[in-house]
Amino acid sequence: MLKLRFTVTLACALAVLAAPAVARAELVVGAADNRPESSPEQAERFYDTMVEAGLKENRLSVTWDAQQPTRVERQASLDQAVALATARGIQITLSVYPARATAITGSRPTGAQFAAFLAQLARAYPQVKDFIVGNEPNKANFWQPQFNPNGTGAACSSYSTLLAASYDALKSVNQQIRVIGLAIGARGNDNVRATSNQSISPVRCIRDVGRAYRLSRRTRPLMDELSLHPYPQNSTDSLETGYRWPNAGVPNLARIKQAVWDAFHGTAQPIFPEPGAPLRTLKFRLYEVGWQVAIPPSSMSAYHGRETVVTTDDGNQAAIYGNLIPYLACDPSVRSLLFFNMVDEPNLDRWQSGLLRADWTRRPSYNIVKTAIAARSTRCAGRPVVWRHAVKVVAAKVRFPDARRLRRKRESAWTFNARAEEGATFTAALFPATKQGVLPAAARSRMTRALRGGRVRGAVLTARGKIAGGWERRVSLPKRRLKPGYYAFAIRLAAEMNPVRTTTLFGGAFRAGDPKAKPAPKKTTPGA
Repeated sequence: MLKLRFTVTLACALAVLAAPAVARAELVVGAADNRPESSPEQAERFYDTMVEAGLKENRLSVTWDAQQPTRVERQASLDQAVALATARGIQITLSVYPARATAITGSRPTGAQFAAFLAQLARAYPQVKDFIVGNEPNKANFWQPQFNPNGTGAACSSYSTLLAASYDALKSVNQQIRVIGLAIGARGNDNVRATSNQSISPVRCIRDVGRAYRLSRRTRPLMDELSLHPYPQNSTDSLETGYRWPNAGVPNLARIKQAVWDAFHGTAQPIFPEPGAPLRTLKFRLYEVGWQVAIPPSSMSAYHGRETVVTTDDGNQAAIYGNLIPYLACDPSVRSLLFFNMVDEPNLDRWQSGLLRADWTRRPSYNIVKTAIAARSTRCAGRPVVWRHAVKVVAAKVRFPDARRLRRKRESAWTFNARAEEGATFTAALFPATKQGVLPAAARSRMTRALRGGRVRGAVLTARGKIAGGWERRVSLPKRRLKPGYYAFAIRLAAEMNPVRTTTLFGGAFRAGDPKAKPAPKKTTPGA
């Protein structure tokens, strides 16, 4: 018997604050699968299976050819897929993106042509009210170039312009259309020197979109909702594993919410809901969620090629999928969850994360998802996730050295360890103090003002640098023997994504350069 492993740790990772349960829209569960475009028979079987499982949304992909900007590829197949879904009450979302990663570059008029193509689709399929603009612009597979010659991000800034044009084009057809932006990949390497797989992390991509938006002085939004593809780093990962900053999976949704707040607060672009937020807020579409599973010998004849990743097992996939639904149902920022795919791709080099195998045999996850939907786990039965934007550097911590060691007369190394859960810059300093122990408020205030300036006035030693999110760093001030007296460490951190968010931390005052202190004994090699 398959046992679902509901966990508390995931809720703790994502919820900043728990509040009493309140009524909210029901989580939509569905699939992201192009199989219905293959044939009428496949489409009917596919959608009938969706209805049986209780799945209510399917995302179909439409590629755009810049050489034939008004042509809808395989339009007859798309017509049938949309019509058959509509007849069964299945909501269709169209994901529209350029067929070539270099299709939209520089000053070429392709951006306007792409937006016009979206409007053409909206008129052709009036029953479709949800359009995704582009696909994973933070990945070189879908958008090039990723970086400018000077090493700064290029893809997400230029995507921002395309998203604005597409928003206006779709709204000109029907104001009720929901424009879904980014469809952003969960991870990126931010490596301009990468010889392959150049990519930009989702947090930095959102920052670049926001910067371009602000520079444009646009007074209309860019998007109504934001799509994220929160795949795990590895299919053997648990649901709670997540990513280090600046990447983001299901356990890191608060990181994406904060990135959106940093990028867009104070503009016409809606951001994610907070307590007391206006009704018009951004929503998540968690499209392309999937843990890849090993294929049993009984189904192997339906596949070809070779597996290229380490997979999980049927039971673990089912438990994860079952846990996802009730948890996300309690996050008011999440509108829908789509599994990629509903039916496996037969090429083992592609994706085998579906509820059904390529031979249409059902995995345990199919029954778990069906049961969860039938039991109304798509409605929040517990405490909803409540998120508030950070005003300081997220989870900034410092480990200052032991005062007894610093008391030594010949001490000349002045270091301590600092970390934060997001990228940050720092200014660190060693200041004179009047006595040992906790610094008085007046001293902390004086040091805080000094650390804000370009030159840290009154400090004995200073250092500047960067901290990588999720990693501890040793902060090293210049080596120097100090005059006997009292001193205190202080550090000011500023968030990489928004330097207005700062945290200043202080160590207790300690005595250094003590003339009575004996130097530390020299280490000797045995037998020397």
